[in-house]
Amino acid sequence: MRLASWNVNSIRARVDRVIAFLERTDVDVLAMQEIKCRPDQFPADRFAEAGYEVACHGLHQFNGVAIASRVGLADVADSFPDQPAFGKPGDEKVVEARALGATCGGVRVWSIYVPNGRALDDPHFEYKLKFLRALARASETWAPGAPTALVGDWNVAPLDTDIWSLDAPEAATHVAAEARDALAAIERAGFVELSRRFLPEPNTYTFWDYQQLRFPRGEGMRIDFAFASPALASRARAAVIDRAERKGAGASDHAPVVVDFDDAPGSVVP
Repeated sequence: MRLASWNVNSIRARVDRVIAFLERTDVDVLAMQEIKCRPDQFPADRFAEAGYEVACHGLHQFNGVAIASRVGLADVADSFPDQPAFGKPGDEKVVEARALGATCGGVRVWSIYVPNGRALDDPHFEYKLKFLRALARASETWAPGAPTALVGDWNVAPLDTDIWSLDAPEAATHVAAEARDALAAIERAGFVELSRRFLPEPNTYTFWDYQQLRFPRGEGMRIDFAFASPALASRARAAVIDRAERKGAGASDHAPVVVDFDDAPGSVVP
């Protein structure tokens, strides 16, 4: 199975690039983040023409997650247990469209879009920490035996070498000790981050802001990751960050993370 994760930054704006990516890379399952649309606005017909089923969860023109699969799509869940809600002071709190789970080819795949945090003194940062900690608690029940993947945009740079400058304007909420520890709880729950296993080099980024020519200057962050339960991590054999998808007109500000897995012994993929 070839599994990819990509913050597409608006699927309606980038559907042509996404479909071309699927065809070029022969991906079986694509987890998308920041689709920025409701399910009725998602261009599912384009994916169907390419041979993919789609599950998506979006409430409005912000956030939103989706999974496209050509190896089956079942048991869809649009939140994880105890996923926290968020709302501006005075507004009703809602569980945002930031997590979507589905079983694809025998693997439980979660597309995750962690809150940005905005600023260290913003309520959104505490929401970010609550989100990560709740996900880690939920993942403790998933890791032991089942093949499970938690992939997406985590909005945390775990190492100092995962960001071009610790003084960058976007750095504070991504390198804060509390955020790094909250993300590390996913690994303490038993999950293994696979992209770094195969791509351990420093300054290997997955995101480059549109502003100030960050991409041509090489000023990025590594914030998109693929975590796998032990049962799935043992089957991983390769990973790439597809920087080509950050190039050219109409690109997302993120690059896809792609991981290859061997099939489970005796498995029959639909």
